[in-house]
Amino acid sequence: MKISIVTVTYNSEKTLKDTLESILKQTYTDYEHIIVDGLSNDNTMQIVKEYEAKYQGKLRYISEKDTGLYDAMNKGIKMATGDVIGLLNSDDMLASNQALETIAKTLEETGCDGTYADLIFMDEETMSKPKRIWKSPKGKIERGWHPAHPTLYLKREVYDKIGNFHTQFRICADYDFMLRLLKDKEIQLAYINEYLVYMRTGGTSTNGLKGYLKNLKESHQVLVENHIKHPYLVDTFRITKTIMQMGLSKVSKK
Repeated sequence: MKISIVTVTYNSEKTLKDTLESILKQTYTDYEHIIVDGLSNDNTMQIVKEYEAKYQGKLRYISEKDTGLYDAMNKGIKMATGDVIGLLNSDDMLASNQALETIAKTLEETGCDGTYADLIFMDEETMSKPKRIWKSPKGKIERGWHPAHPTLYLKREVYDKIGNFHTQFRICADYDFMLRLLKDKEIQLAYINEYLVYMRTGGTSTNGLKGYLKNLKESHQVLVENHIKHPYLVDTFRITKTIMQMGLSKVSKK
């Protein structure tokens, strides 16, 4: 089972090495790593080329103009040749050396169409201090539940069925994609009760109150366009969930 990991980059020189190293340390070796760069003007592509030999033929990349994050993700998914496709941001890391092995084993044992797992938001500077804990046991869309998108690994056929990220959404196209995914009752997902991704805080959707409010506004639009009942109530559930996740991170520090 070949796994394709897609990473979108743009001026990612400060964080990209951590991402690359987390993949190179994986015990599971049947993978490819696809870098989709948006014409970075820093040393991002130099770093990619420096690491190319370490991948021993498993790294592919392009650097060209795009219309944003989700356009670049769509390009990477189109380039992927694996049986399973996942997305790893250029400032995030796989949380363990066995992450890909766990994903492949779960898919083989369950026969499901995809997997998802838990995630930890880490501090921006050192990636060592938990800021928010995202536990993802099965829930209901109407109660604000959805998987942590960076932990979602789906068989190629799922992407063929659900379609691309809708690029009219600048922040929450991943939420839109997951709602379309979860509404399809034929697609079966397996939950992995482990932390498989460390996500760095400071991105567009996690950068303080301003970023969170932008996320909330667009996510409400996503709910409406996907015909989810009582979208304002779902907003409330999602806000409550975020507050609870921050509380869990404080417990984890003790």
